[in-house]
Amino acid sequence: MTVQFPYFKNVNFPERYISPEKLFAYLHGNYSDYIFEVGKSSLGKPIYMMRIGNGPTKVAAWSQMHGNESTATLAMLDLLAIFQKHPELKARLSETISLDFIFMLNPDGSEQWTRRNAYDIDINRDFLRNSSAEMQVLKSIVEKVDYDYLLNLHDQRTIFTTDGVHPATLSFLAPSENPERTITENRKKSMAVIAGIYLQLKQNLPHRIARYSDEFYPTSTGDNFMKAGIPTILFEGGFFEDDLNREKTREFYTQALYYALKAMSVLKGDTYSFETYFDIPVNVESHFDLIYRNVKLNTDFECILDIAVQYREVLDENLELTYQPYVVEVGDLNHKKGWTEIDCTDRKFISVKKFPKLEALADFKIE
Repeated sequence: MTVQFPYFKNVNFPERYISPEKLFAYLHGNYSDYIFEVGKSSLGKPIYMMRIGNGPTKVAAWSQMHGNESTATLAMLDLLAIFQKHPELKARLSETISLDFIFMLNPDGSEQWTRRNAYDIDINRDFLRNSSAEMQVLKSIVEKVDYDYLLNLHDQRTIFTTDGVHPATLSFLAPSENPERTITENRKKSMAVIAGIYLQLKQNLPHRIARYSDEFYPTSTGDNFMKAGIPTILFEGGFFEDDLNREKTREFYTQALYYALKAMSVLKGDTYSFETYFDIPVNVESHFDLIYRNVKLNTDFECILDIAVQYREVLDENLELTYQPYVVEVGDLNHKKGWTEIDCTDRKFISVKKFPKLEALADFKIE
């Protein structure tokens, strides 16, 4: 029977957007004995790492490699708050795990809420070229310690489901080491950890846990760390129904992070029950945020089509995230679904334009 996890949200960070300065001030004010600067970003911002525990199983993890993917940072902050309320959880974990957690690997991108770093480099595709200051920091840390596991922590878009119906709220991956996607011992070790997470979470998060595609990406971080001999696990925090702010995702991500560490402390590099990994469904790209069905345009000929909209996260001048609708596809979209669908049959398309332009703000009305 699955024991209820004592989730507690860190009230100091109620929103998805986290300014680097606020994060750094919080860490210095509350965990100064456990954090230290491990390098600087492209623009000279400090990059901090927290060390928790002194157990024999050594783990490194990093969040916000992509600056607009903050769920893992929030999950770690929530986990620290949980440890304060339940110190016995931290004590038990600390006996078996040594965790080095790099907060906000890309503080420049995080400040601007952008995926890439200040020089528009996708850090997650910079492993071989090693052009970014941030990748140099990450690799230098991993090279200094004989880590047993690595956690590569990300968010994914709302387009993914587990089965064409339920959103992929959490997705995991044991990355491939080669184009053939060979099931190596390292991959089995990662699969075993993911299996442990899945078995703990599947009852509380039914039909919403997926496997990320294991296509081999030659320049990516996880694939190359795995290829170098270190079992690596990819986390992807996705969408939960009616939860654009990802509050539920944050809660389940926190649980997954804890269960990953717990599984590692038990497995100690073993591959026990790794086959359960293949019981997890693979991500399906099936949904848009919103689909307007059967829209009749203001054209000189009859033109009826579907319009798909995705919400883009835009940081406003008050450092608050807004969700702005953009047209991403038009035409016959019967092969796709929308988290929200509006039937526009016998309704009027109202716009200064005759048709919705791709990649433009969805500024039309349907009445």
